[in-house]
Amino acid sequence: MNINEQKKQFETQAIRTQTERTQYNEHSTPLFLTSSFVYDESEEMRAVFADEISKHSYSRYTNPNINEFVEKMTKLERAEAGYAYASGMGAIFSTMMALLNSGEHIISCSSIYGATYVLFSSTLPRWNIQTSFFDIRYPEMIEKLIQPNTKILYAESPTNPVCDVLDLGFLAEIAHKHNLLFIVDNCFATPYLQTPITLGADIVLHSATKLIDGQGRVLGGVVVGNKEIINKIYLFSRGIGSTLSPFNAWILSKSLETLSVRVERHCENALKLAEFLEQHHKVDSVKYPFLKSNPQYQLAKKQMKMGGNIVAFEIKGGFEAGKKFQDSLLMCSMTSNLGDSRTISTHPASTTHAKLTKDELAASFITEGMIRISVGLEHIDDIIEDIKQALEK
Repeated sequence: MNINEQKKQFETQAIRTQTERTQYNEHSTPLFLTSSFVYDESEEMRAVFADEISKHSYSRYTNPNINEFVEKMTKLERAEAGYAYASGMGAIFSTMMALLNSGEHIISCSSIYGATYVLFSSTLPRWNIQTSFFDIRYPEMIEKLIQPNTKILYAESPTNPVCDVLDLGFLAEIAHKHNLLFIVDNCFATPYLQTPITLGADIVLHSATKLIDGQGRVLGGVVVGNKEIINKIYLFSRGIGSTLSPFNAWILSKSLETLSVRVERHCENALKLAEFLEQHHKVDSVKYPFLKSNPQYQLAKKQMKMGGNIVAFEIKGGFEAGKKFQDSLLMCSMTSNLGDSRTISTHPASTTHAKLTKDELAASFITEGMIRISVGLEHIDDIIEDIKQALEK
């Protein structure tokens, strides 16, 4: 007798979701590295391409490895359907283009991933799609930004790179009151820590490159939501060639099997690092959702299981001090990725958010001396020791 699918716990669904087996009855899902699939009869092939029967036809449309990854993400995020992409930005761009027409309008929180900010502020306006950004400190001001052509309310929580927490339930109420689609980038939290759909989101996006992969190996993105919205996104996306590869889908599906244990250790390490930094004389301020001194602590506890693996802090001395800190690290990596098993340090003002103007950086609360640490799985004593010696230098 099978366990009721709806009653399975997160860890079980991440491990025991397997879409199909071959005639060999393999225990672990094999790789399906094929561009297309064959048929026994022309009528069967016609019916597949007419969407009259559900079978694989072409790996840009569906593939067993991609389907398994998407099904897992759909279950874990409490959604109905999903689609996977070659990268997180592929997921964001394709979703916007699938759901918006020329002349329509987005409202977004100002503190978001740098590439998303550039997409909203510079790229989408080429198709006459404009974005208004709201100050995350005053979400009640969102309603003043709503226009007759506004279609989407977009948010990250926690935000990149500042780690601010937004009240997703409150944002969902505003969005649905005005018939807007509420879209949440859940990359920093992962479905293990937070499920925005249960808080009112219509669509959830991920860069699977980050914590979902967890080891800095592959790129990937995914969008999940209700069947009607996702079908619209799917029909658009399958035609533009941004689909996730079967190999990367296989990697990401296997990675989900260890997501819960990895994220728990990431969060434990991150909290200890944040508490250390809070007491260091070279640090002006620290942002981490589960720090008790954080004004958003109670909201974070309400929405999230743990605080995530990202710690943001401000070094005394500004831009040059931030760069000097980076250069002084001995173990921690300097790279633009996050969510890796290895601890990563990034200076957003000179790297991931360097294309933003000074005013845009200020609106995103990114200061010149801010450092974003993606806390890894090394022993916490070694992580702290490296950051301590770099701060002293």
